[in-house]
Parts: sequence; structure tokens; C-alpha cells
Amino acid sequence: MDFELLLTHANEQRAVLENALPLAAASHQPRPPVRDTSPADDVLSRPDRDPNSLVDQRWGVVVPEGAVGDRLLALVGPLCASRAEEQGAAVRVYRAPPGLGAVQAARWRDTVLCDEAVDEAERPAYLLLLGDFDGVSLETQQVLAADGFPGRLTFSSDAGYEAYVDKVLRWSRAPAPIRKARALLFTAHDGTAATTVGYQALMAPSLESLRRRQEDGGLFAALPAEVGSASSWSAQQLLTQAATADASVLFTMSHGLGAPRDGWRSLQEQRARQGAMSLGREGVLEPSALATAPFVPGGLWFFLACFGAGTPSRSVFHPWLSRLREAGEYPGRLERLMASLPREGAPPFVAALPQAVLANPRGPLAVIGHVDLAWTYSFQEMGRAARDRPSRFLGMLSGLVEGCRAGVGLSALLRSFLMANTELTTLYEQEELARQSGQASPVDAVALAHLWMLRQDLAGYVLLGDPAVRLPLTRSEALPVTPAPLTSQASLDVDDMARAVLAMLRGGESERALALRVGVPVERLQQWRRVYTEAGLAALRALRPGS
Repeated sequence: MDFELLLTHANEQRAVLENALPLAAASHQPRPPVRDTSPADDVLSRPDRDPNSLVDQRWGVVVPEGAVGDRLLALVGPLCASRAEEQGAAVRVYRAPPGLGAVQAARWRDTVLCDEAVDEAERPAYLLLLGDFDGVSLETQQVLAADGFPGRLTFSSDAGYEAYVDKVLRWSRAPAPIRKARALLFTAHDGTAATTVGYQALMAPSLESLRRRQEDGGLFAALPAEVGSASSWSAQQLLTQAATADASVLFTMSHGLGAPRDGWRSLQEQRARQGAMSLGREGVLEPSALATAPFVPGGLWFFLACFGAGTPSRSVFHPWLSRLREAGEYPGRLERLMASLPREGAPPFVAALPQAVLANPRGPLAVIGHVDLAWTYSFQEMGRAARDRPSRFLGMLSGLVEGCRAGVGLSALLRSFLMANTELTTLYEQEELARQSGQASPVDAVALAHLWMLRQDLAGYVLLGDPAVRLPLTRSEALPVTPAPLTSQASLDVDDMARAVLAMLRGGESERALALRVGVPVERLQQWRRVYTEAGLAALRALRPGS
């Protein structure tokens, strides 16, 4: 198996790598700085906390230091007020120095975010980062994703922040009149090997899985093509479907726009176009096309393409590609590929396309995309045990469709990164121990190379938008619509209490809002949930064979 790249030349609509790189190329990988994955407060491993509850997890903001941070914080003031009301506590604000690398960001997290003077329950897991990557760094966002749910907002004007905040609050006040979301899947069938492999290994299995869920009554999925078919929606059909898909999840796979063969004419041109959605012969889906027209209104968009979410200051693949070039491997292909990597000294930036749709009042509430070269490694298992791994993405996709918050959805995908990162760290330790003892390395070099590529590819997925947003679906709880006066537990019927607990478990609204509807304190609701859960577990244990 070879591995493909989802990147195309601007102005030509031809894949940068017209021929895939062979597996042997991965053996030239350099050892990366392995990211810290041993956080002090791993919210993902706490079964006693509801990951979708802001009361349990809390929501905070990270801004750049100085006046810039003050201005950005003021722009999202109404959103902060809404989240404070939802979680029943003030929003904590953190200020980060610009340009933190991965190691520095981990130290900042451990000393500032995980300040021992702050009660553990008050530390926010949901963190909205404000500004571009040259302020609160990309590395900071990636480090925070190891044990929390970070998302980022950045726009070229203040009006973008205001439009986004207004959109989120508007959808929270008036959800879509539907109870089940749609899953829209689109592959840009442009004739390249990369999109063909992506359709066969990721999109078609995802379609099949969603159809099974649809048949089981779990969700409604609008599916464009039969599994295994080469047909798909045209670009116009995509735009037509997306325009009417309120509160839906759109999953697209395409090439991202890279540099023309002779390079970008200016940094401004690169910032305006890099990462735009390439549609092959049908052209490019540019930011201007999605700035005002309806496109997945109130929904969530998973945009799989090179540089779809942004461009880092330095590609994590640059040292590896440099080694290949120095070794004289694949010279023609590598020269074309290196031209699309960030220029030396150029600032990192969030891509213009997701900025446009997030600022669009009729656009999605969040975008998940890639901030580097996106390879087929993330959904394929390569090496001796070659197989497709669409499940890495299906957990995220199904979670988003079923109503989890965007940050929780992305964390389902990033678990695969954490696993690969931990395994890679272990193999490096084994190599070092063998070197110190003068023994041959017990580590399979080929397996190590594949794991390195997988780790680097998965590391690039980030969330743009408020990580606490979710599909604004109409919920069907049989509870009062208006707040009820506080009452005593004795005056409530047991069935009312059970309905309240089931509403909490479904996660359709905040615990604070639910408590207002029922007319009891939040702590009372949480007590009911504990009693309900413990009794249910006891009943299940009694049903085990031999009990």
C-alpha cells in the first residue's frame, strides 16, 4: 500500500502528488518531540462526569496577553454571559503568551490552567481560544486537546466575531424544528488516486455504517450515492443540499488548495486561498462563495483536506520530507510538495474558508479540519497488517449527529492520536534502553515508521468555533416548557423525577436549564442521577449468570 495526499495545485486542479509515496518513504522519519499525554486532570477518563455538561466540565476562555486579548474578550462578551448562566458559575479567563511551543504550552497548562490554588471542579475543560495562531499558538490548542475540549475563533474583522456570537445565541434560543439530524457526506470525485482511496477506505464504509444506523431508527442520514458507486453529488448539488440542511453534520473529503507550481505571489494570496476546497474540474469552493449563502445553517462541518483548517508556521512533515530530499528520494514529487509548505519565518494562520462560513449568519456553528498536510494514514492501517480504519472517524461523526458537543465529538477522533502517541513514546524508550545497554533495538523499524506517520497525521485535526456548540435540535422531554417555582422533592411524582433524570442522561439541555424547568436545585438533580444510576447498575449485576 502507498499513501496519498489530499493537496492540489492552485490554478491547475491537479494533485501535487500525482503518484503516491511508497511505504518505504516513511522509514526516513525523524524522531518528533512527543507530546505530553499524561495530563493532571484527564476529564475524558472520568465516568462520574458528564462530558456534555457544562455544570460538570465548565467553560472558559483563553486570550492573548495584552490589549489584543482585552478587545477579543469584549467581542464575545454575550457568549460568555450565556455560558456563565448555563454552567451556573463565572467564566474563567486565561491569558497566554504568544508563540508557545509544545513544551512551553504544556508547562503553561500545568502551571496556569491547572493552578493548584483553584479547585479541580472549577477548572474548565471547554476552552474557547480567541485570535489567530500567531497569538494563542496552535501548539497550545493541541496540548489542551490532550485532556479537554478546546476550540478557536478568529476572524479578520470584529464583525466576524459579533456575527458568530449572534448566530450561536440565536440557534440556542430557537432550535431547528427537527428531532433527528441529517448526516450529509460528500466526496469530490476528481479522478485522483487520493480521493478514490479516501472514498473506498473512509467515505463508503461510513455511508454503509450510517445506513445501518438509519435502518435501526437511530438517525436520519441523507446519503448521496450507493456504497461502491463512483457517482456522487456535483458541487452544485452539494451547495443545494447544504443550503437546506438545518442542524445537520456535513462530512466532506476533497483536496485542499495548495500553492501554484510557481508558488504563491504573496502571503496575502496564500492566506486568502490556501486550504480552499478543490472540486476538480468543477473548480474551487472559495471563501467568497460561502460568506453569505446558506451552508449547513446551524450545523457542523467536518472538512477533510490539506490545510483545510489552517497552515502552521512549520509543517510537522518538513523534517521528514527534507530527509527524503537530501537522500535523493522522489526528487520531482518532493519539490512540488515542498512548495506548498509554510515559508520560512511566515506566520501561521487559520484558513479563510472556515472563517467565512463561521462568520456567515447562515453557516455552521463549528468546523473541524486539518492544519497541515492531510494524508490517507489517518483512516488506513498500513504495513504488514494493512486494513482500512474508518472507525476512527465514525465515532466522531455519530457522536456529533446524535447531539454531543463539538469538542466532545473531536475528542473521539483525538483518542486515536493519544493512543498512537503513547505507543510511539514506548517504542522510543525501548530503543533508548537498548542503545544504552549496547544491544540491538528490539523495535520493528517499519512499524515505528508507520506509527510516526499516523501520529503526525492525526495531530493536525483541530476545532474552529465554540467547542460547546452542538446541533440545535428540538428535544422531546415531557417536562414543563417554562421555569417552575422551586419545590420540594416530596411534592414531585416519581415519574417526574425519572423523566428529569432521563433528560439529563440524554444531554439535550444544560442541567441548570433542566433544574429551572423541574423547579429543584441543580444539586438535587445530580443526586437523583446518582441514585438512578447506582440502582440500575445493581439491577444489572443481579441479572448476571450465576448471581
